[in-house]
Amino acid sequence: MSGWRRTLDLLGTALEGGLARARDVALEATHEAIAGRARRTPRIVPYREFGTDRALVAAGRVLLDPPLPPAGDADSAWRNLVASYRRFESDEVPGARVRLSYGGDVRVVTTDGEGHFRATLTPTSPAPDDRSWHEVRAELLPVAADDTGDVAMLPVLVPSRHAAFGIISDIDDTVVRTDATQLLRMLRTVFLGNARTRLPFPGVAAFYRALRRGPAGDETNPLFYVSGGPWNLYELLVEFFAHQGIPMGPLLLRDWGVTSADVLPTNHVTHKRAAIRRVLETYPTLPFVLVGDSGQDDPEIYASVIREHPGRVHAAYIRDVGGDETRRGAVRALAAELARDGATLLLADDTLAAARHAAEQGWIDAAALAEVEAEVKKDGGIG
Repeated sequence: MSGWRRTLDLLGTALEGGLARARDVALEATHEAIAGRARRTPRIVPYREFGTDRALVAAGRVLLDPPLPPAGDADSAWRNLVASYRRFESDEVPGARVRLSYGGDVRVVTTDGEGHFRATLTPTSPAPDDRSWHEVRAELLPVAADDTGDVAMLPVLVPSRHAAFGIISDIDDTVVRTDATQLLRMLRTVFLGNARTRLPFPGVAAFYRALRRGPAGDETNPLFYVSGGPWNLYELLVEFFAHQGIPMGPLLLRDWGVTSADVLPTNHVTHKRAAIRRVLETYPTLPFVLVGDSGQDDPEIYASVIREHPGRVHAAYIRDVGGDETRRGAVRALAAELARDGATLLLADDTLAAARHAAEQGWIDAAALAEVEAEVKKDGGIG
């Protein structure tokens, strides 16, 4: 390990450990003061996951923090900053026991050190094909006699057998404007904005609705969102997607906890490749469309996926988010290399360019182009 990384490792570990110790000391010091008041009740945060009609993956997190109130258009920067602090300084509940049940399968899982849990349930009969989303019941088992265990329903996506293809999309600078390549702008967006003030790329909602409908217009094509962003932003993203009318799908995020192997949250490439690989392996006969941006590593990640799974990817759409011409040249060279093997990676100027290509290939209804174009104009920008 290099000297600078060792230093960051020690500083990061000390910082996280110091914050945890300070929090514990503060809780112990105020224990008597809060005696007689209602104590914080652990709650289950349901995560959207995916599976098949024979094996459904259910996941979530157990936190002590109460849910944040819905964001408002007029919320001040200070209020948004306080909300961001509360998201990232979350109080996880490690070692909690959660009973999961679906279709006759019942099992008990234990949360890990960050409060996360995940399990695969195998129903006694196949999950019905009359809907895409199914719900696994999760019950937090009490620790003390007077505990009231929280109950939540965990959404699990099971794609219809009529699906023509699936869609795997990045989030930052693909769906929502984050400026991930410019640190100060990104921090301002993440910490001083909220679910109602964060901006989508114009036309994204209409384009993704068209991809979900497909050429048949039956809304059966599943969407999956893969990001290197932290689980702490999960509920904010769910609220953002709902507010913007963006089709929902499983959100595959990652833990930003400090470890000796990953001091800073930089190892997103490994996470995204593994998440995409899991989706493709779960549905081995389903082709996919990939959507990302040129700002970080999406072109390279998607190229490796295309090579590992020949014939499985219809196209990879890469939004050009600017930067220098050297980066554009590298992406175009990668596209030309893939084209020689019969694969498609398209560097698109905006959402409309990607939608036009998808319509030409027959993956979306040509009539949906008008909807995408209208949304781009309404949102007042280049898609």
